[in-house]
Amino acid sequence: MNSQQDKIPAGAGRTVISVDAMGGDLGPATVVSGIAHSAKKNPDIAFILHGPKAELEKMVARRKQLLGRCEIRDAADVVSMDDKPSTVMRQGRNTSMWSAIDSVRKGEATVCVSCGNTGALMMMSTLRLRRLPGIYRPAIAVMWPSRNPQGFNVLMDAGADIRADAKDLMQYALMGTSYARNGFGLERPRIGLLNVGTEEHKGRAELKEAHELISANAKHADFEFVGFVEGRDIPSDICDVIITDGFTGNVALKTGEGTASLIGDLLREAFMYSPLSRLASILAYTSLRRLKKRIDPRRVNGGIFLGLNGTVVKSHGSADATGVSAAVKLAFQLAESGFSEKLAARVASAAMPAQDDPGETPEGGENT
Repeated sequence: MNSQQDKIPAGAGRTVISVDAMGGDLGPATVVSGIAHSAKKNPDIAFILHGPKAELEKMVARRKQLLGRCEIRDAADVVSMDDKPSTVMRQGRNTSMWSAIDSVRKGEATVCVSCGNTGALMMMSTLRLRRLPGIYRPAIAVMWPSRNPQGFNVLMDAGADIRADAKDLMQYALMGTSYARNGFGLERPRIGLLNVGTEEHKGRAELKEAHELISANAKHADFEFVGFVEGRDIPSDICDVIITDGFTGNVALKTGEGTASLIGDLLREAFMYSPLSRLASILAYTSLRRLKKRIDPRRVNGGIFLGLNGTVVKSHGSADATGVSAAVKLAFQLAESGFSEKLAARVASAAMPAQDDPGETPEGGENT
């Protein structure tokens, strides 16, 4: 690969995405395949790819879709899934993950995408990008298939921090509102607070306090608060954003992924049961493909780190090329919408409690 191939052309007018090529379960070849697929589908994307340069050059050279659209940054070390975040913070400056985040920090790229260790990625992102002013805890937002017209709901926090008090949950509601507005085009998202029941007297003390805070700020922040929701409401059309702590959210996410996989296995088993059922599977092929696409976790791959001075998309560690491409697509959509700036404006505009100024519309409220 010559020097012209591994530099992004100046003035190309493309959205640059910083990609950590290492750290995923399936290796860098899968990541390169995923970004090549994205490059083929979207001519407006360019990449800065981070990892061992000699190894990545050979992979990128075989992908004509990446010609002139992928700059490689040499990073010799890799953050493994078993590495402790605290160790990575002390010794991780030469890793592909650190390098990928730094490209966003320096303004070279708009969004960072990584399949790596979630804990290390969150801690490193928080250190290098810093939290937005006024944010107590960043959160991970994920898309969940639902009955809503947009096809998905937002669940957060999905595992950034196992703890969350009432103020944290209130800020999650603000950040979730901004994500739903920019990611799905919802003018006035409906927010639900996950609990063990919908009655206001149920749940832990911090949930009851969060209920009051979110309800009091709903009008000021321009969202609809539907109150408490239960686990069965996560894929429903009752609300657009479900708020919870990282422990509960991560358990729900992994349970959902496991259930989707089980349903797929049981359907295959049922249709292979007899010659008649195999014939039925052929007749139902189109409908089954549609169902598979709807519940396929790879196609909604990508958790967003919210609350930072920059956007980071966490791809699933076991993501294949389709999953990596889905994470890149999400990163591109957020970059094109100016999401980071709009989220910062929303958090800043909601810093004053609604009850102190109930008639004021938040600055940039229609767009953030």
